[in-house]
Amino acid sequence: MHFRFAPLALGLSLLASVAFTGAADAQTRVTLKSATASSSYYVMMVQLGEVLRSESKGAIQATVEESQGSVQNVKEAAKRPGNFVFTTPPSLLAQAREGKKPFEGETGYDAVRTLFVVPYVTVHFVVRADAGVNSLADLAGKDFISGGRGTFCDGRTRTIFGLLGLEGKVNYVDTELASADNALKNRKVAGYATCSSHPTPQLQELATTMPIKILPISAAQAETLAKSDPSSSPITIAKGTYKGVDVDTPTVGVPVGAFTTTRMDNDTAYAIVKAFWSKKDEMAKTNPWWAAVSPSLVAALNGTKLHPGAARYYKEAGVKLPDSMQ
Repeated sequence: MHFRFAPLALGLSLLASVAFTGAADAQTRVTLKSATASSSYYVMMVQLGEVLRSESKGAIQATVEESQGSVQNVKEAAKRPGNFVFTTPPSLLAQAREGKKPFEGETGYDAVRTLFVVPYVTVHFVVRADAGVNSLADLAGKDFISGGRGTFCDGRTRTIFGLLGLEGKVNYVDTELASADNALKNRKVAGYATCSSHPTPQLQELATTMPIKILPISAAQAETLAKSDPSSSPITIAKGTYKGVDVDTPTVGVPVGAFTTTRMDNDTAYAIVKAFWSKKDEMAKTNPWWAAVSPSLVAALNGTKLHPGAARYYKEAGVKLPDSMQ
């Protein structure tokens, strides 16, 4: 799958909504959790919260919570009561169910259920334009923030570097992603990795304050990565997406889903999924990244079970999904 995205404005206004059918009981409260406030996924959750309120005519009240990323989201999903909606790549859920690092000895992940698909994570390798770095290989011997301490992006970055022969050659700086921009501006690091659907607000803002480059992943490198993780797909960041980045930049991405748990009742899950797909095209008028998703792409989340309320919607909509997700 190969996506191209153009620049966009990050406005959050939505068009007037139509009457909502199948709404949950009055004042159903839902918590939406995705990523840091500087990320595109946070913007997505804000939009979804507005959609849920408007489509249910206030019956569903959504609270958007900032998160440090998918690892935190998944860990909270095992414990959070009530109607908890979060985003994560499905590969991280598989790690959690199998008890792999950083989920060793933890339980509760079998209760996670799928709602819908959201735009893919785009892996960005960002460097100072004057760092003398033009390829991933050039990062050897350089100080680099690998995506934020303990995050999915940190793990993904280290995996990519390992598969591409950079294991032990890059000097990882262990810090939070929130500190990355200042570290770059102050020349303490050559660059950092960030994993979010593009364009990501953090990089849009950074690119207006200093010259940056985004390092490409070649077709051969992308093929190597896909052999290790078949869900990894080529993605192109179109030139002009970020100020000063005037060439198309090939990189890779992974699917991301919106999930909940069995603690959400069927009517609420149905209402959320129906509201999302009913308003997805309108959301895309404000933030075009939504145009990249369709109901058929829910199959990319295979390996996770559909919430029964979500399964009801897809059946009514005539969307064919793998039997293994039922």
